[in-house]
Amino acid sequence: MTDQELVQACLKGNGQAQKELFDRYAGRMMAVCVRYAMCYEDAQDILQEGFIKVFEKLKQYSGKGALGAWIRMIMVNTALIHLRKHKKLLLNDELSDGAEFEHQTYTVLENMAADEILELVQALPAGYRTVFNLYAIEGYAHKEIAEMLDITESTSKTQYFKAKAQLKRALNSREESEFRR
Repeated sequence: MTDQELVQACLKGNGQAQKELFDRYAGRMMAVCVRYAMCYEDAQDILQEGFIKVFEKLKQYSGKGALGAWIRMIMVNTALIHLRKHKKLLLNDELSDGAEFEHQTYTVLENMAADEILELVQALPAGYRTVFNLYAIEGYAHKEIAEMLDITESTSKTQYFKAKAQLKRALNSREESEFRR
């Protein structure tokens, strides 16, 4: 069944189609939720809240563009709302010049598995992690992030640069420990 056929069946109240839609996208969307959540249980809550919204808003899906991208947008927004609601999204307005981190590459990344990288990202403070995910992974511009989070564009940039700096320190530490082995 195509995504479009699946959407139409869901809109008609077909429970089997709703289950299939969930099964088809839950894994990929859980990966999105885990990147924003403080723990796995929070990610599960975000996933559940997100799919409730998907089914509530499914009639708004125009069919233009990938269904997965539309669902992903709902999951990201749900994660941001969850973080705000639980006061886990603390952002620091302090300005800093993060330009020294702008063009760094990390050779240690080549030797790391995706779950190890995810672990480092999850260890970031919520504000850093959220902006990092939105900018580096989701592809939003700092101006869009500022609007989404109700912060200034410079705060978004600062959070991103600080996230990169913290990730760099973690990567360097990991690289040093690998070197000692």
